This record gives sequence, C-alpha cells and structure tokens, in this order.
Amino acid sequence: MDVKITAIRKARYDDLIEKYENPIEHTCDICEGDVFISEDGRKPEGFCDSAWESMSYFVKELAQGGGNFYDGWMKDPHSAMISCNDGFRPVSFLLEVVKKKL
Repeated sequence: MDVKITAIRKARYDDLIEKYENPIEHTCDICEGDVFISEDGRKPEGFCDSAWESMSYFVKELAQGGGNFYDGWMKDPHSAMISCNDGFRPVSFLLEVVKKKL
C-alpha cells in the first residue's frame, strides 16, 4: 500500500535557535501543505532524510497493513502524526494509507 505524507504544521523556536544553534544558511525546504507519497514503504524521492528517519517505521507499518499504534492513539487507526527530529524547526506530518480505487 501507499502512504500519503502531508506536512501539517511547521514550527519555529527562535528563542532556542538564538540560544543554542550555530548560524546556518539553509534550513528545511518543506512547507505546510506539502504532500509526498511513499510507495510500498519507501522514502519518497527528494524527501528529507532526517524526517524520514523519524517516521520510516510508521510508514512501513502502514504500508504493510498495520496501524493502531499505541492502542488507539489516532482516531483513524490507519494513520499517524509524526514530527521530524529538528528541535528548532519541527515539522508535523500526517501519515495516511492511500485508499486505492478499483
């Protein structure tokens, strides 16, 4: 099965950036509303490696028909809400099984 990955929210913690982060020129390119499709549990082309590390387990489980993570955590048991591991600019992603039409 395919899994749709939608960037739902992107936060930015300027106080933490100022206090702890070394200045960097290029940050995350993902924008709220961006959609990616994982085919059979594979990382979508061009998708952030760091974000993929945070969610790959959940995507692969959903792609294999699994779900119901943490005993009823999500209203839709065939979905998950996962954030990337950037503590300064975290992006929250909604993972959903793509229901294929016959």
